[in-house]
Amino acid sequence: MKPVIAVVGRPNVGKSTLFNRMTKSRDAIVADFSGLTRDRHYGDGRLGDREFIVVDTGGFEPDSSTGIVKEMAKQTRQAVAEADAVVFVVDVRGGLSAQDHDIARYLRSVNKRVFLAANKAEGMQESPLLGEFFELGMGAPHPISAAHGQGIRSLLEAVLEDFAFDEDEDDVDAADRPIRLAVAGRPNVGKSTLINTWLGEERLIAFDMPGTTRDAISVPFERHGQKFQLIDTAGLRRKGKVFEAIEKFSVVKTLQAIADANVVLLLLDATQGVSEQDAHIAGYILESGRAVVLAVNKWDAVDDYQRDVLERSIAQRLAFLKFAPVLRISAIRRQGLGPVWQSIADAYASANRKMPTPVLTRLLQEAVEAQAPKRAGAFRPKLRYAHQGGMNPPVIVVHGNSLEHVSSTYKRYLEGRFREHFKLTGTPLRIEMKSSQNPFADKD
Repeated sequence: MKPVIAVVGRPNVGKSTLFNRMTKSRDAIVADFSGLTRDRHYGDGRLGDREFIVVDTGGFEPDSSTGIVKEMAKQTRQAVAEADAVVFVVDVRGGLSAQDHDIARYLRSVNKRVFLAANKAEGMQESPLLGEFFELGMGAPHPISAAHGQGIRSLLEAVLEDFAFDEDEDDVDAADRPIRLAVAGRPNVGKSTLINTWLGEERLIAFDMPGTTRDAISVPFERHGQKFQLIDTAGLRRKGKVFEAIEKFSVVKTLQAIADANVVLLLLDATQGVSEQDAHIAGYILESGRAVVLAVNKWDAVDDYQRDVLERSIAQRLAFLKFAPVLRISAIRRQGLGPVWQSIADAYASANRKMPTPVLTRLLQEAVEAQAPKRAGAFRPKLRYAHQGGMNPPVIVVHGNSLEHVSSTYKRYLEGRFREHFKLTGTPLRIEMKSSQNPFADKD
């Protein structure tokens, strides 16, 4: 098993920068802003042939007792509890603080292997400033610079020294790769609550304050033998409502998470109806070509009249997502969650459906016989054959003559025929037209 390394420390000492450096990624948001990271954030790291898991945590305040700070401290304690080793990050330039002493006292009480990383120590390997950190009782500090990559390798070698690694571990088969499921929606619709309900633990901070989740947090999950990678995203608001630079970063991470996902679960709030922002997020999911499932949360909190209004609103404002199944759930009461998993599995299977060329061509010919495309002047477009041009989303390429004149209405007609035969649900289907070129057109 891969060892788990938790990165802890007070706010703004460079934990997320170190996380990105150790995982060779940009998964954690980094900015000159105190208290940016809130949930614990997992990533895979490698040093030579040795692999490990890194956990980034929020700024740790052991004595925190209320609000969001209390929840952040709870997440950090949970990360330390499940870690095999802890990297305690301190700021050399900021010096030793009372908060560092409090964190050190807590870490001594949990009986974990702790490594002291003195960050922001560019060119200070022999500096007397490092001497004051010995009073934390964590051994000799490792001078590093997370921003510039200095001292990271020697720190990791010290952390991984006592762990045994299986060198004969086989590569993960393509069939065993987890399905990446992104949960997207507006702020405060219940995304983190839903994932916590699935997991059966308070894995993510669920707090009655819009914008609680700032990063795209990835959590492994297994159900009935199928592995998933659950991605909780930051709630997306209208551009005019996004004032903080931090929130703009969060929007970028959310859009990246949607683009990288296999299936997106778009969560709507039954108490607030379908807003323009919901339609905007849905439009981005469609542009990205991701398979999508619609889930209306807080269904138990509305009466029959509000439910009718909501269903009409979904049909009107999200008409371009007619192919997506709509489910009614209550995350906090655990109602209606079973069919969600079936819809996600169906959407994933549809997005990766193989469509043989002979079958596609036969369906195309049958569709043309039933309803031919409209004439364009003296010519009528001729659709000759079709083949699959890609998966996730499925792409069907139609070849023929004068296909640039095929109307969007006729394309939708063809899409309906293909969907019906292959039972495609929850995934967009793209149809591309390629006209044959006359090789003698430019000849004299």
